[in-house]
Amino acid sequence: MVPVKQVEVMGVRVEMPTNKPILLLREVDGERYVPIWIGAPEATAIAYAQQGVTPPRPLTHDLLVDVLTGLGHQLSSVVITRMEDGIFYAELVIDGDRRISARSSDAVAVALRAKVPVFVDEDVLAEVGVDVPVEEEDEVERFREFLDNVSAEDFEVGDEGSEES
Repeated sequence: MVPVKQVEVMGVRVEMPTNKPILLLREVDGERYVPIWIGAPEATAIAYAQQGVTPPRPLTHDLLVDVLTGLGHQLSSVVITRMEDGIFYAELVIDGDRRISARSSDAVAVALRAKVPVFVDEDVLAEVGVDVPVEEEDEVERFREFLDNVSAEDFEVGDEGSEES
């Protein structure tokens, strides 16, 4: 089994000038960031989950968590398993061992709602992870600067990194 690293969901940012949303993940015990270009609906779903917004009726990602729970199952974690041709692939890990393929943006949106950890395959981190050394004291400020200056060219992925297909 390929080693995985836990990541923190840093948030969603709109990359300029393309106006495409980027999901940023940061290695928990490291300095690498993983940028994933995602669609606007998924960006909204992730932002809602991070902000604790509870819609009056369940959205699709909420519904999935409710269905799993209602059927007596539990989402254990989410793993971003690979990247092929600029597209990220993920798996929902259910009941500790059952894996279901998912788009990475949807998997992260579900993980945030279920409050489970997100992992990235070490090979993916090695391929697309961007080192951003951060001192503890200026972590927030330096991350804001990183977000303000990030662009698709910085990650050499461009439009191919989008999950919109």
